[in-house]
Amino acid sequence: MHDDASDVRKGQGSTHIDKTAFAERFRQRFFDPAFDAVQPEIGRLIDLAWEAYDGHRKAPRTRKAGPGFADPDYDLSVDWIAARDAIAAAEKRHRDPAASLRILGVCGSPRSDETCPGEMSKTFRLIQLAREIVEAAGIEFDLLDLSHLTSEYGRVIYPCKGCVSTAMPLCHWPCSCYPNHAIGQVNDWMNELYPRWVAAHGIFIATPVHWYQVPSTLKLMMDRLVCADGGNPDPTSTHGKDAAKAKELELKGWHYPRHLAGRAFAIVVHGDVEGARSVRTALADWLTWMHLVEAGASAIIDRYVGYYEPYATSHQALDRDEGFQEETRNAARALVRQVQMMREGRKEPDSELDEPRKK
Repeated sequence: MHDDASDVRKGQGSTHIDKTAFAERFRQRFFDPAFDAVQPEIGRLIDLAWEAYDGHRKAPRTRKAGPGFADPDYDLSVDWIAARDAIAAAEKRHRDPAASLRILGVCGSPRSDETCPGEMSKTFRLIQLAREIVEAAGIEFDLLDLSHLTSEYGRVIYPCKGCVSTAMPLCHWPCSCYPNHAIGQVNDWMNELYPRWVAAHGIFIATPVHWYQVPSTLKLMMDRLVCADGGNPDPTSTHGKDAAKAKELELKGWHYPRHLAGRAFAIVVHGDVEGARSVRTALADWLTWMHLVEAGASAIIDRYVGYYEPYATSHQALDRDEGFQEETRNAARALVRQVQMMREGRKEPDSELDEPRKK
């Protein structure tokens, strides 16, 4: 029985590995015989990397937080500061009435003609239909093709660690879980993606169905956007990842800032036999929970392409389905109109209402 509401539960066990296992895993990156001639140098790198790992040097480069933070003397990661500054610049652009409107187009498929499948995805074709509509309206279209996670060297989104489930203030905005230099979790794409979401006035998501769910590429990004919904913009207030401090802060009353609220969205989901409706509903629920605004009934669609037909002819099935192609264009048109009306000053009917449940 634990009487302290802010106690921190421990006991899951250690994942620390010894140097032999560490060296074996490190050397896997140099499996190609081309590296045989530099094995002594690789050994030296292993020694240095082991010291960082064994010493838990997650953020080896830091500077004092400075004014504006709860603890100005706290050592903040320079990686996190750079991500915070990029978000601030993106937010300034987003709010600038003289700046051009921008829509972020998310291609959720992991398929690419530059990797194993050797063929582009139908999702990519659909996102291009939306792009044509958006750009014809004079609006910038920022294409975020998540297939780069499967086809581009060093491109990665690491999984969410669930800090929110310990306490909301422990989830920092932007996420401070990565990079973790001690265990080699670097090149995290999210620090580039956060500003792109913030700068956007509208979000257009096109995705296939994978086993009744969104593809893992899209889900990785979705989970890492949890910090946009209630995330703590001041890591010094929790002294980094101090769970006890975060619990205490939440129990005092957390205001759950909605960092992406007010942006409009459209969703196009396609499947082959099942799951399209549930994926469309899940995506719409996720975005509205974060206080993004649905761009109308025409902007949220799910359809089947080549229903129970061979996968091999699915592109031909999309060629024939001119109705679905036009519905995709209509979703883009609805989103364009929504962001235009918002720029003109239109507000949603509930925009001034106070949330009784802060979570």
